[in-house]
Amino acid sequence: MKSKILTGLKFLRQLGLRPLALFALYKFGLKTGHYKRVTPANPNSLIPNSYSLFTLPPRDQLTQVLSEDGKSILLKEANEIVNGEIHIFGEKTPLDFTIPQPLQHWTAHEKNHKLFSIFHYLHNDIKYLWEPARFAFAFSLGRAFHLTQDNQYAESFWKNFESFTQNNPANLGPHWMNGQEVAIRLMSLVWADHVFETAPATSYERRAALHRSIFEHASRIPSTLVYARSQNNNHLVTEAAAIYTAGLFFKNKTWRNLGWKWLNWSFQNQIGSYGEYIQHSTNYHRVMLQTALWINFIKQDVFSVNTSQAIGRSAHWLFSLLDNASGRTPNLGANDGALIFPLSASAFDDYRPTVQAAARAFLRTSLESGAWDELSLWFGLKATERIADSSAYLTENLRGQNSWAYLRASHFKSRLSHIDQLHLDLWWRGLNIAQDAGTYLYNAAAPWDNPLVTTRVHNTVTVDGRDQMARAGRFLVLDWANAFSKNIVEADENILGRVRAYHRGYRNIKHERTVTVYQNERWGVEDKLSSRSKTPHAYRLHWLLPDYEWKIENRESGIDLRLNSPHGWITLSLHSAFFIPNSSFSLVRAGQLLHGQRDVQPYEGWASRNYGQKSPALSLAFEVTSAFHTTLTSEFVFSS
Repeated sequence: MKSKILTGLKFLRQLGLRPLALFALYKFGLKTGHYKRVTPANPNSLIPNSYSLFTLPPRDQLTQVLSEDGKSILLKEANEIVNGEIHIFGEKTPLDFTIPQPLQHWTAHEKNHKLFSIFHYLHNDIKYLWEPARFAFAFSLGRAFHLTQDNQYAESFWKNFESFTQNNPANLGPHWMNGQEVAIRLMSLVWADHVFETAPATSYERRAALHRSIFEHASRIPSTLVYARSQNNNHLVTEAAAIYTAGLFFKNKTWRNLGWKWLNWSFQNQIGSYGEYIQHSTNYHRVMLQTALWINFIKQDVFSVNTSQAIGRSAHWLFSLLDNASGRTPNLGANDGALIFPLSASAFDDYRPTVQAAARAFLRTSLESGAWDELSLWFGLKATERIADSSAYLTENLRGQNSWAYLRASHFKSRLSHIDQLHLDLWWRGLNIAQDAGTYLYNAAAPWDNPLVTTRVHNTVTVDGRDQMARAGRFLVLDWANAFSKNIVEADENILGRVRAYHRGYRNIKHERTVTVYQNERWGVEDKLSSRSKTPHAYRLHWLLPDYEWKIENRESGIDLRLNSPHGWITLSLHSAFFIPNSSFSLVRAGQLLHGQRDVQPYEGWASRNYGQKSPALSLAFEVTSAFHTTLTSEFVFSS
């Protein structure tokens, strides 16, 4: 109890009264039955007329953008849906909307999460239940129908829509308990209404049922917007977008104004001065940007100058983190597998569709054209005269001839995702060499109860086995340690760039990291640990590397780890500035010790690029104990 009180006081001091008061108001509404009264089961409302919000792209342009490979990928996925199967976080599973228990009002599920524990979904994770009901499959069916005009794709959509509504009536069951899930589904249904409007399978009765459902979805969201406001993250921006969408779709002025108000507030308050999204996550950043693109596509109002500037900054930030060779980005922060507008044949972790569309919409520039242009086509965005790649948008990132790096040095003003200050992401010719472990799962049993948030698994230094900040819950981090960085100008012509950053998350110890890139495709990383006392501290430098063939060679004050990559050998050398007797090197893969000695945690030596998926990686740790100022040096050398 004492610990909970102290955590609550810290939360109040560090995040302020507003989010706590809003959350308390939401809980009060649940407890008093207010939400049950204002969102009744099976509401009998008079549904107003609906209005078209956009036109479909020309079919010949869609055919051209997709190419034969893209068309094959799309039709394979659409045909699987017709046969009753979808991919959830990359895993094929039956598409089924039945709920294996009597339905209750959504507030009963929200107040007692044990009500859905009997569902026995993979990992007992509610996200596996919610994901199909976001109706992402409708985009595959809609794209396939528009491309081929084959009625089976429209018929499949309608059968699945009818299955969902029959098994999950408005405001009953777990699919209605979360405003964001309702919001994402609403936007998917509005898109589907436009795409399937002319299909032979679309009858007057079916469209009327769809419009009723969209209206019921829109009616569910405003009453609990207070919860989204308390979270001040992607919940608010997606729910505001859905309310605004419904306001335009039904010409409902109240919804339109409410959605527009909180959309502008969200973009202006959730996007930082450098463009990074408030959740400090590349995947949630993409969710926000795709929401902005959807609103930009359908909007009948004009963004304020501050909103436009904020969205532009956010597009710039994501563009700067794009790896030009692979289309991927560093897997920073939380990654829950969300892709709310999957309007492309590109892989989940290919960010080029979103970066391309955002660049065209908000930066008036473009990537080179490719299969990733499809999202832009659906959102009515044309190619620009100016063509650029991420090197044009690099800010404090460093770039070599065929390599680049991102040094994590952030300031926080709200809930962050991962405890990862001074983490370094290093890329070479499309390969993520020094990588972020990702997320894997939010809601699994220990040891997989969201452990990849910790400092220990990031490419940085841990002191005395502690995190840089205090982890106060599965999704709550307090005692934020802000980092400060600057680019260093060097006269040496062999140095292409140098950046230095530091933080004091370990209180009496300052961690300063300097990253240097040289002409010959060599990278140096110097970590200085400065202590104010003479007390011995355990310093642990960690690198998460790809699962390549490896060799270790011992040196007098360190080691060389050689990795055989698809592009040739990579050498990572680790050593200290002077010999430290109490030092050790260890290598772990998939939770198993390969070299040296270490207290291995089961979640070490894994990387997760998508929610619920993990693959082996190499976890290299250099551990020293010292009572003095200590410098640890890493050097990456890539084959020419």
